[in-house]
Amino acid sequence: MNITERPVAVMAGTPVDTEMGAEVLRRHGLEPLCCPVSRTPPEQAAFQVRPAEEKRAELTGILRSAMAQGCASAFIYCNSLSGAADFPSIASELALRIVTPMSAYGIYARDYSRLAVVAYNGQALAGIDTAMVSVNPSLLLFPAGTPEVTIDIEAGLDPDDIIRRNHLDALVRYFEDNGCEALVLGCTHFPYLKKALRKYTGLPLLDPAEKMVRLLLAP
Repeated sequence: MNITERPVAVMAGTPVDTEMGAEVLRRHGLEPLCCPVSRTPPEQAAFQVRPAEEKRAELTGILRSAMAQGCASAFIYCNSLSGAADFPSIASELALRIVTPMSAYGIYARDYSRLAVVAYNGQALAGIDTAMVSVNPSLLLFPAGTPEVTIDIEAGLDPDDIIRRNHLDALVRYFEDNGCEALVLGCTHFPYLKKALRKYTGLPLLDPAEKMVRLLLAP
């Protein structure tokens, strides 16, 4: 059966970003099965620092349930979650195709020498750093953790208000002043801000979602 004929498990940190990932798949004609891991960003952050065996057991349990509902692939639409678990090993154990944002970052890394990265927390930033620098050891990253941006997006605040109240306008100027060539949206919530961010910076905004879909659909 072709992947387009089966549901795809969408796993993310909260119901909000899980639904964002589901909408990405719907735009490409795919049927999502939503599988949030936590209820809120702070709860997801707490999950990420639990012992590795506990995280693995919970994640594999969720994915096994999705497989029982017909899923043969999974779309991990959460950067910090992707960096906090060994999804390649889980994919091998379950014989399940799993695509994460980290898969896309390695592709971006080949094309740049200086990149800005904004993400929810240090877990996400560490995962992105590993994924990119392992492909391009000379790549220089300028990382920033912005947890309240994610919380504001979950609350549905206006994008321009989120940018101003979290001083993202000043942050992107800092990135520009340091010669960054593009800005990596290292949290799957952040495409919510793409249109508004373009008012404050001319840096290309690198969103892993489209590359993830291409990887998911690849033969």
